[in-house]
Amino acid sequence: MRFRAKIVDLACLNHFSRIINTIAKLAKTCILRLTVCKLYFILSDKIANGGASMWCELSQGNFFDEFQMEGVAAEHNEIYLELVPENLSRALKTAQSAKAVKIKLTNKHCPCLRVAVELPSLSSSSRIVTHDIPVGVIPRRMWNDFREPSVPDFDVSIYLPVLKTMKSVVERMKNLSNFIVIEANLSGEMNLKIETDLVSVTTHFKDLGNPPWASEDGCQSSAQGRDLESMAEACIDIRKLQQLLTGQQVNPTKALCNIVRKRMVHFILLHEEVSLQYFIPAIA
Repeated sequence: MRFRAKIVDLACLNHFSRIINTIAKLAKTCILRLTVCKLYFILSDKIANGGASMWCELSQGNFFDEFQMEGVAAEHNEIYLELVPENLSRALKTAQSAKAVKIKLTNKHCPCLRVAVELPSLSSSSRIVTHDIPVGVIPRRMWNDFREPSVPDFDVSIYLPVLKTMKSVVERMKNLSNFIVIEANLSGEMNLKIETDLVSVTTHFKDLGNPPWASEDGCQSSAQGRDLESMAEACIDIRKLQQLLTGQQVNPTKALCNIVRKRMVHFILLHEEVSLQYFIPAIA
């Protein structure tokens, strides 16, 4: 099992760093799955236990100048590692003006991801700062626990409002309640609501637009022939939503939300070569 990679382009490095920061805000530990073409960051708290789950995938070719890996076996050419994303985020913070960053899987006393940051220096010799991030190697028999979460047929799919605006609304609401109801319809309308014994607050968004999910997508919603005005809603933990909005540094070109009535809210943030999915289960 071998893995080594190198980033030289500063813009790619900073973009990669921002994505890791986002993941660190969403997951205390996560699985890093390495394949020849892609990296995946996976958090699979069982939705049944009320945990959120995350699936983030990026094409390595858009970030790395060099990328070499040999998986567990020829027919299973993948590596699954468990790590604390905050550690990787901290290591990359030292790399904001780096000439290059090398990442390598090593095994001195325990398996580690070694992040070597080459910093510009005034003399001819370069300064290298090294971080060893402990990782756990996930055995082959457990890989199936980390497959992409399936998206059940959703009742409504809608584009999200400007995330900064949504964030400030949610932050204000969080002081009033632990739960938030998200509801939306197929006419581009979405409401964020909180209701307590003392107060009820609703923020309305309109003209958001609904994604044109084509039937060949396999994500065909059960929306055919439904009333376009009728709202589908789910009540979720407001802190999980705030975490997503506060930690978000992917700067998506598209952000959307699928609601499975009373079951879950599924967020998708897309930015060119990155997609981040986040599933928050509904509270009964």
